[in-house]
Amino acid sequence: MALIARNMNTGVVVADRVCVADTRATRAVGLLSRSGLEPGEGLWIVPSRGVHTCWMKFSIDVIALDDAGVVIDRVVSLKPWRIRLPRPGTRGVLELPAGVLDQSGTTIGHRIEFGQAEGRCPTASIDSVVKVQEKE
Repeated sequence: MALIARNMNTGVVVADRVCVADTRATRAVGLLSRSGLEPGEGLWIVPSRGVHTCWMKFSIDVIALDDAGVVIDRVVSLKPWRIRLPRPGTRGVLELPAGVLDQSGTTIGHRIEFGQAEGRCPTASIDSVVKVQEKE
């Protein structure tokens, strides 16, 4: 099931098809199986304090959220083969297509709220990759 992520300070929907990586397997795979993120897509990695883009094929925007959903770290266009170290107080990390944070006006101190979205995660989601790996 997909989530919708809304910036409560601006009212802007940051992503309307957010998949959740909340198991060891889905967090390990992350976006590695993807060749990119379409507009509106995102990946909520929880728990997570930091991210890396090793072996990734594209840049991403990243925000770290605390327990209240407040943005406590923000990285625009994190390129492949980079590491963003953990920030104290981070509960999870939302990965988005590069450029979304600037387009949506999302900045440190804003609050992101997740809600239920219609539909499911994209067909090439991490869940399908993990299921294939578990069968092998």
